Amino acid sequence: MPTILLVDDEDIFRNRLAKALERRGFSVETASNYLGAVEIIARHKPDYAVIDLKMEGKSGLDVIRTGMRHHPQLRAVVLTGYGSIATATKAIKLGAIGYLTKPAEVEDIIAAFEADELSDLTDENINAPSLARVEWEHISRVLSDCNNNISQAAKKLGIHRRTLQRKLQKFPPTL
Repeated sequence: MPTILLVDDEDIFRNRLAKALERRGFSVETASNYLGAVEIIARHKPDYAVIDLKMEGKSGLDVIRTGMRHHPQLRAVVLTGYGSIATATKAIKLGAIGYLTKPAEVEDIIAAFEADELSDLTDENINAPSLARVEWEHISRVLSDCNNNISQAAKKLGIHRRTLQRKLQKFPPTL
């Protein structure tokens, strides 16, 4: 049974993806941050890794950099909501074999592991989210960090509470 490391700081997403990968025959190890991920890579030497780019503390790029030193055969795919050609290029140079933007289907992740070569990195296949989508995701993350306290989140974001409420009433923008 192939082993896979799943590194993401969003608990719900990480747990759902872990269950989906287990249903497809993978033995899954999970970590929510750099330290946990590097420890699992050094100790268990997983076959594959799905690594979130943006996390508290050190980034997913740091996980790849250190992880490849501990386990050069690791086949890592970066999964991020903040896709760009610059970060994709950096991830590939560090040793990642794939780069996917969220939301990605489990089949897309598995296909990225099975691919022999990374396709050319262009604006057409990076699918960076729109500015409105990035703003909405940032607001959602800050609100979650503030335990859904609108006043506290508005203060952290530097906007008026009513402005935040109006933004939250809208549906999430499409990618």
